[in-house]
Amino acid sequence: MDVEHRERLSQAGVDVEVLDDLDLVRADDAWDPWWHEHENVLYAVRGAELPRGALERMTGYPFSRALVVLASPLEHLVSLLVGDDATVFIGAGCVLTAAEIYCGPQSQVVLHGPLTATRCAVVDARNGGTVVVGPDGLWAADVYVATDDMHRLGDRSTGERLNPFGAHVRIGRHVWLCKDAVVTGHTRVGDGAVVGMRSVVRNQDVPPHTAVAGVPARVVRKDVEWDEQDRP
Repeated sequence: MDVEHRERLSQAGVDVEVLDDLDLVRADDAWDPWWHEHENVLYAVRGAELPRGALERMTGYPFSRALVVLASPLEHLVSLLVGDDATVFIGAGCVLTAAEIYCGPQSQVVLHGPLTATRCAVVDARNGGTVVVGPDGLWAADVYVATDDMHRLGDRSTGERLNPFGAHVRIGRHVWLCKDAVVTGHTRVGDGAVVGMRSVVRNQDVPPHTAVAGVPARVVRKDVEWDEQDRP
């Protein structure tokens, strides 16, 4: 991997030790000719590729200087859409069933694997925002992780923007997001945490090894640990 691309990924939040362990190959002949003409770069491990439908949607409009790294087969991904100067890293062991990823101009999406998103997860980074997810995560159906709200909400008197713009979302190692969980705005979810069903974590920190629930989410249990095995 080129030094400049490695540095760009590191600045986006990719663990460089994880990156160095991957057998990545630069796909110089990938996709349509304009992909390379516009200085876009794709690295992938053997067997990692986008499904045809997602590829057609991604390359259906021009963008420049995007850097995409694929370390997992993504045959069940619905869409991956990027803008100018977007940086996307999808690590090894990511299973994203019917998921959608949007990484807008000057934005970053980093998903360290393994990560299992059971169905219809949406990850949305825009306005220079970042989403960085640690390894060993589990997301139930219809999880929504987004930096911004897509539209501006302002105070009529002052003109001040009230909702997040170009926010940074950090989700730690071994985090369980339950069904319909929403994580958005300037937010940090600590290692080992659980975000309950239909809860909203927005512009707040979730301490490590806590269970949070509600709208907005609040700590309902401390010192928890969760296991993918459903056992007594």
